[in-house]
Amino acid sequence: MENSCVFIVVVTLVFLECPTLCSGINSFNSSTDQDALLAFKATITSDPYGILANNWSTNNTSVCYWIGVSCGIKHQRVTALNFSGFDLGGAVAPHLGNLTFLRSLDISFNNFTGILPDELSNLRRLKEINVGFNAFAGEIPSWLGILHELQHIYLNNNTFTGSIPPSLFNSTSKLLTLDIGYNFLGGNVPQEIGNFSSLETLNLQYNHFTAGSMPHGIFKVSSIRAINLRGCSLSDMLPSDMCNSIPKLKMLYLSRNQLFGQIPPNIYKCRDLEDLRLSYNHFDGNIPSEIGSLVNLKILSLVNNSFGGAIPKHLGNITSLNSLYLFENKFTGELPQELSNLAYLEYFDVSRNVLSGTIPSFMFNISTLKIMSVQVNHFSGSLPSTIGMGLSLLNLEELYLDHNTLSGAIPNYITNASRLTLLQMHQNSFSGSVPNFGNLRLLQRLRIRENNLTGDFRFLSSLANCQYLQVLQISTNPLNGVLPTSIGNLSTSLQDFSALECNIMGAIPFEIGNLSSLQILRLNSNQLTGELPQELRNLAYLEELSVGDNALSGSVPSFMFNISTLKYLDLASNHFSGSLLSTIGMGLSLLNLEELDLRSNRLSGPIPSYINNASKLTLLQMQNNSFSGYVPNFGNLRLLQKLRIWGNNVTGDLRFLSSLTNCRYLQVLQISANPLNGVLPTSIGNLSTSLQEFHAAECNIMGAIPSEIGNLSSLRELVLVSNQLTGFIPTTIGKLKQLQGIYLYDNRLQGYIPPDLCKMRKLVYLSLNGNMLTGPIHECLGELKTLRLVDLGLNNLNSTIPSSFWNLIDLLTLNLSSNNLSGQISPDIGSLKVINSLDLSWNQFSGDIPSSIGNPQSIEFLSLAHNKFEGSIPESLKDIINLRLLDLSDNNLSGVIPKSLESLRYLEYFNVSCNKLEGEIPTGGPFVNFTAQSFIQNSALCGATRFHVPLCVRTHKRSRPKNVFTLLMNYVLPPIISTIILVVIIIVLIRRRRRKHNKVPPPTNISLGIGWRRISYQELVLGTSAFSETNLLGRGGFGSVFRGILSDGLNVAIKVFNLQLEGASKSFDIESEILSTVRHRNLIRIIGCCCNTEFKALILAYMPNGSLEKWLYSESYCLDILQRVKIAIDVALGLEYLHHDHTFPVVHCDMKPSNILLDEDMTAHVADFGLSKLFDDGEVVIQTNTLATIGYTAPEYGSEGKVSTNGDVYSYGILLLEMFTMKKPTDDMFNGEMSLKNWVGEALLRENAVHEVVAPGLLTREDQKISTKEQCVSSVFRLAMECLAFSPEERINMIQIVAALQKIKTTFLASNIMR
Repeated sequence: MENSCVFIVVVTLVFLECPTLCSGINSFNSSTDQDALLAFKATITSDPYGILANNWSTNNTSVCYWIGVSCGIKHQRVTALNFSGFDLGGAVAPHLGNLTFLRSLDISFNNFTGILPDELSNLRRLKEINVGFNAFAGEIPSWLGILHELQHIYLNNNTFTGSIPPSLFNSTSKLLTLDIGYNFLGGNVPQEIGNFSSLETLNLQYNHFTAGSMPHGIFKVSSIRAINLRGCSLSDMLPSDMCNSIPKLKMLYLSRNQLFGQIPPNIYKCRDLEDLRLSYNHFDGNIPSEIGSLVNLKILSLVNNSFGGAIPKHLGNITSLNSLYLFENKFTGELPQELSNLAYLEYFDVSRNVLSGTIPSFMFNISTLKIMSVQVNHFSGSLPSTIGMGLSLLNLEELYLDHNTLSGAIPNYITNASRLTLLQMHQNSFSGSVPNFGNLRLLQRLRIRENNLTGDFRFLSSLANCQYLQVLQISTNPLNGVLPTSIGNLSTSLQDFSALECNIMGAIPFEIGNLSSLQILRLNSNQLTGELPQELRNLAYLEELSVGDNALSGSVPSFMFNISTLKYLDLASNHFSGSLLSTIGMGLSLLNLEELDLRSNRLSGPIPSYINNASKLTLLQMQNNSFSGYVPNFGNLRLLQKLRIWGNNVTGDLRFLSSLTNCRYLQVLQISANPLNGVLPTSIGNLSTSLQEFHAAECNIMGAIPSEIGNLSSLRELVLVSNQLTGFIPTTIGKLKQLQGIYLYDNRLQGYIPPDLCKMRKLVYLSLNGNMLTGPIHECLGELKTLRLVDLGLNNLNSTIPSSFWNLIDLLTLNLSSNNLSGQISPDIGSLKVINSLDLSWNQFSGDIPSSIGNPQSIEFLSLAHNKFEGSIPESLKDIINLRLLDLSDNNLSGVIPKSLESLRYLEYFNVSCNKLEGEIPTGGPFVNFTAQSFIQNSALCGATRFHVPLCVRTHKRSRPKNVFTLLMNYVLPPIISTIILVVIIIVLIRRRRRKHNKVPPPTNISLGIGWRRISYQELVLGTSAFSETNLLGRGGFGSVFRGILSDGLNVAIKVFNLQLEGASKSFDIESEILSTVRHRNLIRIIGCCCNTEFKALILAYMPNGSLEKWLYSESYCLDILQRVKIAIDVALGLEYLHHDHTFPVVHCDMKPSNILLDEDMTAHVADFGLSKLFDDGEVVIQTNTLATIGYTAPEYGSEGKVSTNGDVYSYGILLLEMFTMKKPTDDMFNGEMSLKNWVGEALLRENAVHEVVAPGLLTREDQKISTKEQCVSSVFRLAMECLAFSPEERINMIQIVAALQKIKTTFLASNIMR
């Protein structure tokens, strides 16, 4: 009882003192929380909004009222901190560990750094920690594993490293959310994740885990609702039972891993699944039909896998589907009709598959659709055009139909999609006119380029309604017409207007300057004329201006170099002329310019130094112009990658190369075809180690190739052709391990081919032709398996062909001609299976031609001429089915010409002359086109009379005496009898002349030219076999031309004038007078004459290759493009001399192919001056009644009889057209209004129409160089048109013609080298 009383007293005292005591305790604990928070505040280094500084005050204010702080009602202790989004910076104070009542800590979306302090492990009541979106580092704290009350952990979007700590998996009972995505965690994804029995959300996305397997245990956590393992380096298959135990799963993100295999059919058990993303993995196979059972699915993303087969129709069962992303797979077939059931579909993307068929009409009737993409497939046919179609497109915002083969008209119902912001229909085959898009007022991007749309450009006016339009691309459509002035009414937001290859004619409208936001303007490859409008200066944001490949003219306006935003400027392939202005301060605004392309214009003057201000320039192309003066210092262009200035007239030495050593990114340097001079400086070795191409052909470079060139370790092409290089090929060239092409032909290099070339294991093209190299061909060259071309011709090499050469099984061209090589050809030559051209001519090879030479069936050109081969012609040559040229001339071959060669249907040239062949010449197949020239000087060939050999006598087998007698009668007696008859005729003729009182009248008093020989009539009779028909070369208007041999053995052409014809004598006098005063390599050379009152003849240099006419129209001869250009240059040079360099101008008056003769080197010589006019001093035009050849005469010549040098220019223009079209001006197709000039002129006006008029065989679609050749022919045709101006005063002169042709040739050669 006593004890009970004591207890009551004590309890009573406690209750009496409770207010004071409890108040003291609460005061103590609140002070602890306050101290902890103040310590936290003290570590904050950034509080941009002053939240803590202005609101956390200790002045009689409880911490429970501080912003971001929450307290419990009962104890007034801090239970929650929420500083999310305060933008605080600094470290987390360890004092927060004293907030022992804390249940929620949210400091996400701030700038905290450092680590999470260990003192936070004291927060044993903590249920949620959110430190996401900060910059925390270090490892994930292991103490998180001892906070057993934790339900939500958010550590995402920080820079945590290390692996996930094993201790984390201790709290297996209560954890609902684990989000540690977007960190730098390593190691494997732990399998223990499956231990979280209550887990609902798992997010480990985008860490740096090492490749590992899927944590299969996660598919056993029945509570799981969201799994996000994107970008976790998982390499595994999905478990076949993955959905057996996770019925609540709503979200599964496994994108961007290395998962493979197929989607398990078990997927249907995840019935609550709303969002399934398996993109960017290696899944394959078909989509299982069971996926159609996921009726709650809203988003399905299977992007960038290898799924194949048809898109399953069962997808149509998922009527709740909002987004379907199947792009970048291998789906085939058509779009299933069942997709029309997807009434809530907003996003549909099946692009980049192999889908085909038409696009079904229902796709344009899904009213909810916002984005539809079917781009980059094989869809074909026209878009559906049912009445009322497209009325459901009111929500459509983006439509991607590009990169298919869709055709037909663009349907008008697309304009019903009034919310459309993007429309891409490019790279299809849509046709018809462009519809009115004026209703698409929200349209921002319209791309309809690369179709077959036609009509003019009036549709642009309707686009003025689209005031948000930013991108308008209509390029590569066969549209036509001029750009309307209404283009200036387009949206001021327009940034990209691309209309290249659209047949735009006329001038660029100045209204284009109204498009004030324009950044990209592409109008290249059209037919624009006129000058660049000054209004372009208003485009203050312009970054790219491309107007290349048009016919724009005038000077390049100075403001172009003062648009400070300009990055890309393309003015190439136009008619811009004049010099680039160099006003003080010009070019200071070029600081953003990255690419400048001025190539192929008519620009002249110096290259302005202000280009050096464009310090960001990576590409500078100024080739194929007429720039002159010195090459400026480009040292400030430190980012320059490609510099092309070839084909100009820049002069000076090569010291400017030293300035380019500052350009450390330089990859391409092309300076060919400039009249530079001097030696290559040793500083060339200091050029960028990134340099891949160095072209310096035709630059008059002298001296040796510096050894420092071996420093250019990345060099792939070295082109120094057609210079005056001397000395040895440096051995350091072997250090160029990346070199693929070395072109040193047409120089004066001496010494041996250095064996160091064998170190270049990537060498493809080796061309050393036309030098003075000696010594052997090294065996090691045959070990370079990459070689495709070996051209060592025209040197003094003196070994055998190394046996290793026959191991170059991929070799395409082998030219060893014109050396002193000897020995026999190995049978292993047959291993060159793909060789296309083989030239071993002009050497000392001997022995038999191996039969294995017929193994490489790809050979087109085979020349073994001028050697010492013997034996028979191999029958195996018939197997070279693609052979076009076969030259076996000037050897010691015997036997017969195999009749099997008749099967070579592509053979165009065949020569077996100067051998010891016998028997019948084949007549079938290609032999129907060959002439006697192919078979001359053999022992006993027989055949058709056109071959100038005896007829073959068909004999039966009889006794030997009979055969001998037959041979005697056929082959021995006829020549003897013919010789006797010829001698008798000559003697009779001589005696007849002698019987007359000096029957041959005394020579007339014609004055002989300097160096002329007077040749007697008797010498001519003997030299021409009495002017026999066999020596007749041709007949002309005033006589005949015979081939003859003078007494000293000189081959000549004898032009005998028929004095019975009116004007013949005058023609002789004119030609004698002119030829006595001219001296030029491209004019026919006169050797002498034979002249008396009854006989007049001119003795001229013999031209073994005959006339140009023969080469143009005979099926036995052919000329390639380069040969035609060279002949054209030769003729032009001859006329240039007659018109401008002779004492008084000479007008030829009869330019045509039959008056152009070709010598043994195919050099052209102008001949037949019988109608020529020699002007007196000061004369420029004379009147004449002389008739020249119809079709070649200038208009003023035929109508008024006016003769001038301009008339020759006109005739030359016709000659050019004839050379490249193989159409005579008198061809039957030309009548009425159509002429050769008009025919070609109309083709030049049409795009890509040159091939319609060019000579057959000059341009073939299979030719890899067709674009280069097409450009060359087009340039020649355009030059011809300048010659054919109707008014004589408007025609260019021969000086200009020569310069233009030289440039055309240089461009053609340089383009071939660069390819």
